[in-house]
Amino acid sequence: MTNSLDVAAIKKDFRVLDQVQNGRRLVFLDSAASSQRPVQVIDAMSDFYNSTYANVHRGVYRLAEESTNRYEHARRNVARFIGASNHNEIVFTKNATEAINLVAHSWGRTNLTAGDVVVVSMLDHHANIVPWQMLAAERAVEIRWIPVTDDGQLDLSDVDRLLDGAKVLAVTAMSNVTGAITQMDSLIASAKAAGAITVLDACQYVPHLPIDVDALGADFVAFSGHKMLGPSGIGVLWGRMELLESMPPFLGGGGMILNVTVDGFTPDAPPARFEAGTPPITEAVGLSAAIDYLDELGMEAVRAHEVSLTAYAMRKLTSELGDSLRILGPSEPAQRGGVLSIELEGVHAHDVSQVLDEHAVCIRPGHHCAKPLMRHFGVAATARASFYVYNDESDADALAEALVAARDFFAL
Repeated sequence: MTNSLDVAAIKKDFRVLDQVQNGRRLVFLDSAASSQRPVQVIDAMSDFYNSTYANVHRGVYRLAEESTNRYEHARRNVARFIGASNHNEIVFTKNATEAINLVAHSWGRTNLTAGDVVVVSMLDHHANIVPWQMLAAERAVEIRWIPVTDDGQLDLSDVDRLLDGAKVLAVTAMSNVTGAITQMDSLIASAKAAGAITVLDACQYVPHLPIDVDALGADFVAFSGHKMLGPSGIGVLWGRMELLESMPPFLGGGGMILNVTVDGFTPDAPPARFEAGTPPITEAVGLSAAIDYLDELGMEAVRAHEVSLTAYAMRKLTSELGDSLRILGPSEPAQRGGVLSIELEGVHAHDVSQVLDEHAVCIRPGHHCAKPLMRHFGVAATARASFYVYNDESDADALAEALVAARDFFAL
């Protein structure tokens, strides 16, 4: 098979993958939880600390101005990468969870009252469910649920009824469990027709596929740096400027105000309004370096590689394990991301993970912060393997070999 990415060359940029565990090379298949970082990102952050770091938007000395310029360059780089024409629509947060909570608490508390409707989906991560449930408990807001099909995709057959009278649609762009890619164009159009804003959890989408938020039509899009080769501690909220300008601050403190008196305060314009306190400065530099790395690879090539590798892995696992294996989600690789949530017959997901660890294969067992979806499938947990740019067919082979070993071990 001809890959669209030179994975052998890419692997050399990730020093963590040089490790040997139990006499085997390390195979990292947990990027859906948090990706690894290339040396280019690590060096960019280290160099920034060594040469440029100072607090931003405060000092007027040269070092502070250089630091501010690097921070704001990162904002512009993020905007360009996701197709946002206005870089001031980019708000840096701690992670995507904080970004969605920002929307729920700032926009939600301003606009939602008792009886209003928020539509979420059974496919979503808790981060795009619980903030709305908290608001529902506080404001008596109604929560409606989009169900899922047997193959782990959104069931949109009744979506117009579910959206009737809704104020918010909160939905994932790609499932972190089934890998299913949401039909965003039609769903966002349906939400607009119903008069609802759309809050998109794009944590699994942005690292793996090209995205153009201006063209997409959503109102808010959230994602995290640590899932796209960047550091932890930084997330992104993109929001339409007219909505951001209408929202009150989420946190109060330094950096987010125009004026404070004994009688009150006047908030700054977005994005500063939502970036109270010292922001994740070095993390923004690291995220910008990760974007540069992905740009060099090309997001079309990233997507093509993952579709090809996912197809290979699904064929390999099915061939090696047959009916003892169940892979949740769509059977067509083009309809999903590189996430394989696995049930191995008669073996608990945590036991599978422990055996795979002995084979130096890193996967994640658990409910993946998607308990409503786990209950839908009738399972407590799955063993999840997830691929990224530094994985290739040899990693899928190692996964299959380790799963066969796990099956055979527990069959004794």
